[in-house]
Amino acid sequence: MRHSKKFNHLGRTSSHRKALLSNMANSLIFHKRIATTVAKAKALRIYVEPLISKAKDDSTHSRRVVFEYLKSKTAVAMLFREVAEKVADRPGGYTRILKTGNRLGDNAEMCIIELVDFNENLLAAKESKAKPVRSRRGGKKKADAPKTEAAKNVAAPEVKDEE
Repeated sequence: MRHSKKFNHLGRTSSHRKALLSNMANSLIFHKRIATTVAKAKALRIYVEPLISKAKDDSTHSRRVVFEYLKSKTAVAMLFREVAEKVADRPGGYTRILKTGNRLGDNAEMCIIELVDFNENLLAAKESKAKPVRSRRGGKKKADAPKTEAAKNVAAPEVKDEE
């Protein structure tokens, strides 16, 4: 029975699951986004988010703890150098899971898991929305469409045809 065992075993032995999650975490840190199944992405999120929180405190102890999970010096260096400085002010929620549909072969639910602060498309959209919105009443007036009758007469005087 699996009383109080909350993590997904993913149909693997303990050593296989640890190796799988370590490799997926390395790939996520290197590439900033990876495509995988939803079950693996949810397990990876639980695995990698505490490591990113550990990376905020750049000390020898935290580097050794993270290295124990990732087993790659380059991934640890990239995590502490690039990722930790981007997520320094974020209190949590470092990853995002975007569902992409089902896989053709076995109909498994697929998704993309990515680091939130590294998606340039969404960051650009967020910056464009940050511009102040003008109200309809106080905005700029168009020069070619006058609104009052006096302005219409001044802008385009009527010409009478002489016969």
